[in-house]
Amino acid sequence: MEKRVLMNWLLVGAIGAPAVGLAGPFAVFFVPPSKGGGGGGTVAKDALGADVKASAWLKTHPVGDRSLVQGLKADATYLIVTKDGSIENYGLNAVCTHLGCVVPWNNAENKFMCPCHGSQYNSEGKKIRGPAPLSLALAHLSIVDDVVSFTPWTETDFRTGEKPWWS
Repeated sequence: MEKRVLMNWLLVGAIGAPAVGLAGPFAVFFVPPSKGGGGGGTVAKDALGADVKASAWLKTHPVGDRSLVQGLKADATYLIVTKDGSIENYGLNAVCTHLGCVVPWNNAENKFMCPCHGSQYNSEGKKIRGPAPLSLALAHLSIVDDVVSFTPWTETDFRTGEKPWWS
């Protein structure tokens, strides 16, 4: 009888050890990644992947310019140069709320126009024509030590007066 118990334990060990070794990574796969701690925001990156410096950006981008940078969640985000020559205190996520196309700025029409299905947004990213159901998402923009960074927008949307749909 002792040989049978020993063989059973050897069988359980031979199957159990690899099963536990595989179950650990499998379980970790289902744990969402943390958002991090510092609270400093996501640093904006230019087309070459370099940090966006406000002073250098304003030297190469004229008043009224709307150019894309990498923003929150690595989404394309517009930096807007205001009439007084500074950078607007918010960024606009350039992803259309209809089907996810990147929405370019149209200087001639003075609005964002989606090339995929014709959605249109005003200069602040508020939806003015569908089929897009919602306005473009906002992100807070801050400049610390000349580095531009984004943080999530959680307050009321100033364009619509409603709770932000993207948070």
